[in-house]
Amino acid sequence: MVLLIEKVISGYGGDSVDVTLACDIMMDFESSIQPAIYLAEELVRRGYTVSMMSPVMSVDVEQRLLEKGIKPVNLRVKLFTKSLGLSLTWFEAWGWEASIRLSSHFAGNDSSASINFSQMIALPSQVWYLQGSPSVALRDIDKELPTGFSVAYKILKPLIEYFDEKLISRMRDISALVVANSKFCASMYSPFGVKVNEIIYPPLDCLTFRPSTSSPSSNYVLTYFGKETKSSVVKRVADAGVKIKAFGSKAPFIRRELVEHPNIEFLGRVTTSKLLEVYSNALFTLFTFTHEPFGYVPIESMACGTPVLTYNLQGPSEYLTSAFTGWLVYTDNELVQKAVELWKDGYPPHMRLNCIKVASKFDVSSYLEKWLKILSNIL
Repeated sequence: MVLLIEKVISGYGGDSVDVTLACDIMMDFESSIQPAIYLAEELVRRGYTVSMMSPVMSVDVEQRLLEKGIKPVNLRVKLFTKSLGLSLTWFEAWGWEASIRLSSHFAGNDSSASINFSQMIALPSQVWYLQGSPSVALRDIDKELPTGFSVAYKILKPLIEYFDEKLISRMRDISALVVANSKFCASMYSPFGVKVNEIIYPPLDCLTFRPSTSSPSSNYVLTYFGKETKSSVVKRVADAGVKIKAFGSKAPFIRRELVEHPNIEFLGRVTTSKLLEVYSNALFTLFTFTHEPFGYVPIESMACGTPVLTYNLQGPSEYLTSAFTGWLVYTDNELVQKAVELWKDGYPPHMRLNCIKVASKFDVSSYLEKWLKILSNIL
């Protein structure tokens, strides 16, 4: 199979660029792209010439970057899965880089300072920001994958783990400093010989994520549907009579039995204003996951004043406190039992205020302060 590459980067290599931030596929500014965007914007405000590099960018992203004073560097990698959803496109781009160094080959050599937020461009960098290992994630979510995806993963698992280790080792060797987005994320990379120098949790825009009402309806439980969701547990909670609203845009990974369940209202992909509304009015947010290095859903829910019920492990366990900002359990049975109990009996109102207070510690300002401290010696 031949992958066609069209490298049409207007002006790339001709201008002097002070700072280059490498990112994964940029079709929007959501999730794993947010940390790089906030840092790029701050560097522009401080007078640096900033570029953002990605294997693939949408036209909208390129335009928005230009409006922010950031130079887009779109490697324009041609991917076969582009029409099949972002998750598969992400995996394909990662696979080409891990196996034949595709994106990094076309990235060229840049003399600017580089900060790598990507898992699919092995760019020599002053700082590499870890956000999760694909092979570890797939190992965790395998049981919840649709049958076709699960069968494909089992066949490809040895290759995926081999190439992931190979790519991580390469990126480790060309990075001067390594920062992880959580303690759990740092632990994922330890078996690969990666020494993490600093933990910087992802940023939360507390000016945006805040309660949309002072009188929550509290007549439903909110959850998220994605490839990391433990669908069977959500169904058990709904079967027990709990009314659930769910959001999510990763259609291939959402089971029909959930979408068609009488106690589940599936909202699909929602706007930010709608998301704030459903976070703020929920009784609590149910977060069943198989793999989560950090967890945007729980921290966004807390910022909107809504406690979270989830597992006492991985990223969410680092900032959630049982009976203070939510509830942490160890098993699926405990989670179902607690969800039903909360649905029937509720919880103390002051927990909503606790959530807002704790979430404020993850505000963008705190995130940028930590980054600027690290970069002061580099830039």
